[in-house]
Amino acid sequence: MEELVGLREGSSGDPVTLQELWGPCPRIRRGIRGGLEWLKQRLFRVGEDWYFLMTLGVLMALISYTMSFMVGRVVRGSGIPELKTILSGVVLEDYLDIKNFGAKVVGLTCTLASGSTIFLGKVGPFVHLCVMMAAYLGRVRTKTTGESENKIKQNEMLVAAAAVGVATVFAAPFSGVLFSIEVMSSHFSVWDYWRGFFAATCGAFMFRLLAVFNSEQGTITSLFKTSFPVDVPFDLPEIFFFVALGAVCGILSCAYLFCQRTFLTFVKTNPVTSKLLATSKPLYSALAALVLASITYPPGVGRFMASRLSMKEHLDTLFDNNSWALMTRNSSPPWPAEPDPQNLWFEWYHPRFTVFGTLAFFLVMKFWMLILATTIPMPAGYFMPIFIFGAATGRLIGEALSVAFPEGIVAGGVINPIMPGGYALAGAAAFSGAVTHTISTALLAFELTGQIVHALPVLMAVLAANAIAQSCQPSFYDGTIIVKKLPYLPWIRGRKISSHRVIVEHFMNCGITTLAKDMPLEEVAKVLTSTEKAQYPLVESTESQILVGTMQRAHLLQALQSESPSWAPGHQRYLQDVLAGGCPMEPVTLQLSPETSLHEAHNLFELLNLQSLCVTSRGRAVGTVSWVELKKAISNLTNPPAPK
Repeated sequence: MEELVGLREGSSGDPVTLQELWGPCPRIRRGIRGGLEWLKQRLFRVGEDWYFLMTLGVLMALISYTMSFMVGRVVRGSGIPELKTILSGVVLEDYLDIKNFGAKVVGLTCTLASGSTIFLGKVGPFVHLCVMMAAYLGRVRTKTTGESENKIKQNEMLVAAAAVGVATVFAAPFSGVLFSIEVMSSHFSVWDYWRGFFAATCGAFMFRLLAVFNSEQGTITSLFKTSFPVDVPFDLPEIFFFVALGAVCGILSCAYLFCQRTFLTFVKTNPVTSKLLATSKPLYSALAALVLASITYPPGVGRFMASRLSMKEHLDTLFDNNSWALMTRNSSPPWPAEPDPQNLWFEWYHPRFTVFGTLAFFLVMKFWMLILATTIPMPAGYFMPIFIFGAATGRLIGEALSVAFPEGIVAGGVINPIMPGGYALAGAAAFSGAVTHTISTALLAFELTGQIVHALPVLMAVLAANAIAQSCQPSFYDGTIIVKKLPYLPWIRGRKISSHRVIVEHFMNCGITTLAKDMPLEEVAKVLTSTEKAQYPLVESTESQILVGTMQRAHLLQALQSESPSWAPGHQRYLQDVLAGGCPMEPVTLQLSPETSLHEAHNLFELLNLQSLCVTSRGRAVGTVSWVELKKAISNLTNPPAPK
């Protein structure tokens, strides 16, 4: 019945089948089919994947809002360190598998449901969720269009997804894109920049639009509203205090990063805790949660650290521009039995403690409690807790200044009162920026509050904090990579003139194993069995050692297995016979010279996501450089070995 029967009268000339000729409504069905074909051609043009980016942003905003809504009503760790490793060119098996999506969502929802008890957020895990969804959408696109998998295009989707993860949590597309640039990679393509903004804007818009639809907001507004005066938000002499606040946050961040990395290493190496984490992760999580819950119990010690407030309410109160110390100087409001929605700042005051005592106690307790919480093996974000910690630090300094200058600072004959909320905003951006080694936290603070009146002092505080933190400690994510021993290429922190004198010849691996075209297949088989390298340099001959390409181990094994039955006794076969038989050889498009500097080699590895490169001198293969040699050279540069 499917054979062609000819042309329909009045048709365009295309042959038709009997089934189409006798089917109902042939004109309508033909029109629908043509429309679908046209739509498919328009949507799935090569490079036109904006609809996937828009879908990614909207879908992740729906999930983000649903999770927050579920927590309001009633797979493990952050994920960003592993994502940094993937974007550097390393393949982590099953990390982006969509099958882990549901478990991550459920685990993260339970983490958020614990509220101030565990005091953890969702930024890192949500970035992981976005990346998993982006990888899945990328595979769907590849199967739909029939294209072959493209590693470059996959990385483009992953970078855009990282921006969406931040944007759909804070409704902050600008800082979301910049944060992903600073945290995820050292080199960033302008093409990814536009794509990240497109997806992040779609996600942030949808996230805030859902709040309007749910009658939580009358219109699209910022997440944390502030009421800083626009005319004179701060006076010129206060710039010094903001910079000093940034320095304090930088010192605190160094202490926090050192203690967190040290304690995480201790937990992984201690026989008791390591065995507990290996065999009974739920038991370890329950014990850690029990310790944190006992301390934050509101009728107990928790009353002195505002434990009845949610994380959002913490920021809402800390950004208050009124001075609590001055408001309670002549009066002592009683500690309410239940939180007062109109006066949530009462939670920071207790008749037995002053505001300074409560804020200081909060900082001391949360310092070690955050470090303990980071060791719990469950999906959790660590950005929001350090953001609140920084806000409390800034609030404490702001309250102290308001007491020191109760009438305000006199400048130019005008008295301007001190606003502790501005210092809380600067402290939040400075401490979180110092811990993550980012500057975009300043922009995030502005997008969260909807006000940019403190742009200059906040940015100066962030720069001061980063100057101290980056010179003393690796970032939170890099430190986690170090502790977990993930394959990741570190930065060259020593920028002295002497570091540029280090060249490839000083640290390359001279014990290179090459395959020559004139090498007998028996020797090739011995090389494959005695080594486990993924690829081998191919040279023109054993004598000349002129590098001509590389060969993959899998291809060689397959070629040798097919050649074994055809080996004739007394007839010597060589590698060039296998190459002539169709075994693929990859040409060498990039190679290093022994005189190449360490900085140039490091930039090439980072920019192109390389794992290893051959070193040639006048065309001859003289060595190789991989991540192992680069890491050792960078380590010797930062911590020179003792002279023998």
